[in-house]
Amino acid sequence: MKIYITRKIPPIAEVLLKKNGFEVDSYKKDRPITKEELIKNVKTIDGLISLLTDKINKEIIDAMPGCKVIANYAVGYNNIDASYAKSKGIVVTNTPDILTDATADLAVTLLLAAARRIIEGDNMMRQNKFEGWKPQLLTGVDVRNKTIGILGAGRIGTAFAKRMSGFDANILYYDFVPDKQIEEIYEGKKVSLNTLLKKSDFISIHLPLTPDTYHLLNKEKLQMLKSSAVLINTARGEIIDEKELIKVLKGKKIFAAGFDVYENEPAVNKELYKLNNVVLLPHIGSATIGTRSKMAELAAKNVIAVLKNKKPLTAV
Repeated sequence: MKIYITRKIPPIAEVLLKKNGFEVDSYKKDRPITKEELIKNVKTIDGLISLLTDKINKEIIDAMPGCKVIANYAVGYNNIDASYAKSKGIVVTNTPDILTDATADLAVTLLLAAARRIIEGDNMMRQNKFEGWKPQLLTGVDVRNKTIGILGAGRIGTAFAKRMSGFDANILYYDFVPDKQIEEIYEGKKVSLNTLLKKSDFISIHLPLTPDTYHLLNKEKLQMLKSSAVLINTARGEIIDEKELIKVLKGKKIFAAGFDVYENEPAVNKELYKLNNVVLLPHIGSATIGTRSKMAELAAKNVIAVLKNKKPLTAV
């Protein structure tokens, strides 16, 4: 059986697949594979390991008639037409749990960097502009005892709540269902989206991208934020109307924002580069050596399970 991997990922995946008797091929270039290249390379495959940068739509699915499993190397799977894949008898899997801690850690990192103006301070030092201590030099906002709003109380949102509880935070969360762990362990409270936006000092997004969450934070919602608020996004860029957020940041209507994801990724709105009150990262939420290797291992194990007529570990 043939397996195709759409990008170079940690070698554990290929090692496991070959050990189990599969023929493995992968895309060798260090960029997202094009639609044309993907269609050419998947015609005779039995399994696919895809990345979040790959759009696995109906056209791609129809181009691989023998495929039985698509293992997405990510926890989100909005890049795959999962419903159409299911209709074709293809199992779609993802990599939940593994990247929870790394992504929650990065959300806290972004929050602290934005709140304490870390990037501005680093730039000042590198440009040799530090003239000595001053009473109001790069004053940021306090984090302790503040209200933290969490959009999405899944695995990552809950892990973020755990970390922020160490700052004696008052935790609010917005989700479609209650989360007992946040409520019982971290004393969080489930509230409406509007209430969360109006009351939170820090807001961190941990929702999946769906038709319901696309531009969830639009012009109207962004106007509800406090002028002292800090907004963090490590989920999916399309959840925020980025153009409207840039207007809010330009007008200093919120204190700062931290991005690890972007609406038109990998393209980044050039206006963001001009703003001092943003922290910009290149989508590295799960980028630790251990996490990325475990993601590759899980993706491979899902492929192996399905092709050996066993239950996948993490079907979506």
